Amino acid sequence: MLRSSKIRLGISIGDPNGIGFEIILKTFQDKKIYDFFTPIVFANSHNFIEEQNKLGIQVSIASLNDLKSPHKGKLNVINIREEPFAVEYGQESKEAGFYAMDSLKAATQALKQQSIDALVTAPINKKNIQSDSFKFPGHTDYLNQELEGESLMFMISDNLKVALVTDHIPIHDIISNLTPERIEKKILLLEQSLKQDFGIPKPKIAVLGINPHTGDNGVIGNEDDILLTPLIKKEFNKGKRIFGPFAADAFFGNKKYKKYDAVLANYHDQGLIPFKTISFGKGVNFTAGLNHVRTSPDHGTAYDIAGKGKANHTSFFKAMEQARTIFLKRKEFKKKSNKFSSYF
Repeated sequence: MLRSSKIRLGISIGDPNGIGFEIILKTFQDKKIYDFFTPIVFANSHNFIEEQNKLGIQVSIASLNDLKSPHKGKLNVINIREEPFAVEYGQESKEAGFYAMDSLKAATQALKQQSIDALVTAPINKKNIQSDSFKFPGHTDYLNQELEGESLMFMISDNLKVALVTDHIPIHDIISNLTPERIEKKILLLEQSLKQDFGIPKPKIAVLGINPHTGDNGVIGNEDDILLTPLIKKEFNKGKRIFGPFAADAFFGNKKYKKYDAVLANYHDQGLIPFKTISFGKGVNFTAGLNHVRTSPDHGTAYDIAGKGKANHTSFFKAMEQARTIFLKRKEFKKKSNKFSSYF
């Protein structure tokens, strides 16, 4: 990681009965991390003290009343509630969902107010977080409502980047949501993200087919011929490096993904199964397309190992690393864009 700039990193705790406390504590026991981050967790400081004692992990924790003066070299915790949460590892409960929701909302508000530079979200339970004030399939849809722009679910790792046209919707709703307008919008969002967030000036993007074998000339469906082929051709003729549609099985089986800067999949499992097979534990979920940076690890609450000291914090660390890199890349891109526009 570049040492050129330290960022204020906000962290939402996720489901407190999952592995959120553990992966955060394991990450920040490395003192070198503080050269790059000033971490601010939206949770309860007493919980962190309790959990580090249970897990035998020693981290310097600072309890904050506000975000104005976070401590350097410490894990700063903003108390979203006066009382600590009664942790029951591995248990799904509405109380845990409310706690996760409060943490996410407080962290998002801080992001909107620019009190933090970027946000990393620990895993939530998509069921128990549901309430009258949170009716979203997950983080992405909530942040899409709260932040400016239009969200794109973008899974990233060192070797593979996969974005989704549709994300957390039932499989029987996929085709009705694959409109030319939506696909085109996602292509443009992906291209823009690769430019401003990853510093790729002329990105090369592969689009996966909708049907098996991209429909086999209509034998297994005509959506690829009707929706994707004309749209890809139109964007290619505009000078964009967009290619496809590719049959998803052969595309990953033959490792064609290595020839492209990113892949656009049409639905969740089409993109996430190969991504997690290739990058699990080292991948990051990035919400592209919004005016603020949010990332998360590529795993869930892991109730089965919660509280046992077995959680691997690699993906969480990668999510932090990517959040910082993307934040700094955006600053650099904006600076260059403003410099260029000043000539006209």
